[in-house]
This record gives sequence, structure tokens and C-alpha cells, in this order.
Amino acid sequence: MASTVTFSLISTQAGLIHKPRNLGATSYAGLKVPSFGSESSFLGRNASLRAAVTTRIVPKAKSGSQISPHASYKVALLGAAGGIGQPLGLLIKMSPLVSELHLYDIANVKGVAADLSHCNTPAQVLDFTGPSELASCLKGVDVVVIPAGVPRKPGMTRDDLFNINASIVKSLVEAVADNCPEAFIHIISNPVNSTVPIAAEVLKQKGVYNLKKLFGVTTLDVVRANTFVAQKKNLKLIDVDVPVVGGHAGITILPLLSKTRPSVTFTDEEAEELTKRIQNAGTEVVEAKAGAGSATLSMAYAAARFVESSLRALAGDPDVYECTFIQSEATDLPFFATRVKLGKSGVESIVSADLEGVTECEAKALDALKAELKGSIEKGVAFASKQQEAAASV
Repeated sequence: MASTVTFSLISTQAGLIHKPRNLGATSYAGLKVPSFGSESSFLGRNASLRAAVTTRIVPKAKSGSQISPHASYKVALLGAAGGIGQPLGLLIKMSPLVSELHLYDIANVKGVAADLSHCNTPAQVLDFTGPSELASCLKGVDVVVIPAGVPRKPGMTRDDLFNINASIVKSLVEAVADNCPEAFIHIISNPVNSTVPIAAEVLKQKGVYNLKKLFGVTTLDVVRANTFVAQKKNLKLIDVDVPVVGGHAGITILPLLSKTRPSVTFTDEEAEELTKRIQNAGTEVVEAKAGAGSATLSMAYAAARFVESSLRALAGDPDVYECTFIQSEATDLPFFATRVKLGKSGVESIVSADLEGVTECEAKALDALKAELKGSIEKGVAFASKQQEAAASV
């Protein structure tokens, strides 16, 4: 006889406060769903960041605030048949906050959908193939996740990806603007430092831009930083959180090791070694795969964490924090990755305290990354403007 259970949602070292609730769903045979308060949550939890954020940065939420017991959302995954899309689709399918999972790709998505549909979790899986079905895929969805594009190959820089992926992101975001302009939009397609500004310009051209709902997914940088620091310092990984700011490529990725929770000290050599490894971790995977792909599994894991954080925020969790690349006034650049507080309407506030009191080395690295990040942002804006001018002249 099926029993009613309480679920712990997908969340990693994001500093999320788990709120107990009863979704009225029955237990899934074969899928172990830990109870709240357990440290065995599917992607973990982070007590240290939670304590740090709630005590130092924002007041605690009212005791009556909690996730709606009937929260249920529709998520569209664009690029669902790809190397990131398939494992990401599986992880999203596991979330009890998802009622419908819409899978879109230009080919081979029906098999992915059929496979995922056999998983005995509540989300209904629907497939959509090609541009003619894209509008139907997007109608009424709450969160759109875009990993579509070509992967990085050995010897290929993120700039080499630009011409191909920029056009893909532009066309997909245009469809989002036409069919679900109120949705949270998660951009994974690289180079994120340019594709997020492209998406912003497209949404502006369509008259539906909401800077609080457009996100560049940089969560993988945080996931890597947490992992590498925990390994280096022999820390319990579930407690580690390292804010990562800047952008999502090379030197624009800046882990603020001095802000690590729990507090830990690094020698100059350790800080330099860890920073370089975090910045070059994508290349580490590309080279290890020897031309067979890029960081797909860890990217899917990180993207699933950000999706779940967004769903929790939409559902009313008052304590959801993530690092993400957004339009921001945190620096003199128009876009910048920092930790933000997420809410029902998207970004509620930027955690500017992370940028205060950094080390001298971090301050120099912050200044050094700005020129490259500025160029990438401007490249994206210029691409979108050029495309608009070309369309107007036809």
C-alpha cells in the first residue's frame, strides 16, 4: 500500500533552507526520497552558507513563510537530446516540483522522451521536434532551460563557439519571448558571457525584457570550487560553499576563496593553484575526453541545482541563494555573476557583501577580468544589434 511521504528537493551547496511539507504524493518504488533534516538529500545541502547568509546579509524570513504544499511547475528543456540535455532532463524529471517536462530538440528527442517517461516520478514528459513545434513546447511554461548548441572541442576556445551558438540562442529566445515571456530563462549555451547579453537584447527588441528573470547559469563554477576546496582542505563537502563571481570563461571566473564557508585559510600558492584549476576545469574535462565531448555530466548536475533553486523560489521558499550571471550594478559592467537571492519574481537582491573585504590578490584578479568580460558582453550586444539591423533591411 502506497504511503504519503515528505520530500527533500534537489539542492546542493546552495545554502537553501529546507522546509518540511507534504506534497500529497505517493512514494516512488525504487527511488529513495530522504526526509527533511537529513544530510543525504539528493544533491546535498549547505548549513554553513545558510547560517552565513541569514546572519550576516539578510534578516531571517518570517516563521510562517514556506513552500506551497501544492507547488507544481512546467519546465521546458531546449536542446534535450544533447550531451547536457539528456542527463539534465533525467535530473529535472526527479523533482517533485515539476508537473510537466517539455523536451525540445531539432532531432532525436522522441526517444529521449520515451525513455524518461518510464521513470516513476510525477512529471509528465512531452516531446517536441523542430521549429514548427517550438511554440507548442513553450506555451505556459514557468522555467525555460537552454543548453542547446555545439559543445567545445579540443583546441576550441569559447569564442570559437560564438558564431554557431549565438544564432541558436537568438532564435530560441525569440520563441520564448513570443510564447512564455514571463518564464524564468536559464542560459547554459556557451559562451555565456556573450549569449546572456544576446538574450537580453532579443527580449528588449520584443518588448518583454525582465532583467530579474534572465539568468546565465554559472553554477558549475561554484560546484567545482566547492569540490576542489573540500578535497584540498579535507573538508566535509556538504558544508563547503565558495562564491564565484565575474563571468563564465577563463580568467573571468573568479572564486572568492577568502569568502569560503566554513572559514579556511589558504597560502598564496594554494589560492593561485585552486583559482587556476577552477578557471581551467572545463579544459581539464575536454582534454580528458580526448575529443569525445566536454563537461556534460557535471554541467547537467549544476544546471539541475539551479533549476531546483528556481522552482523552490517560485514555490515560496524565502531562503534561496545562488551565484548567477545577470544584468547587474554590482560593478561598472552591465552583466556580472554574483550571489543573488531568488524569489517568486526572480532576482530579489544581489549579495554585494561578497565583493567587500576581498584579499589583495582577489581585488587584482577582479580588476584584471573586467576587460575580457566587457569585450564578451559587447560582442553579444553587437551581434544582436547586427541581426536586428539585417532583419529590418529585408
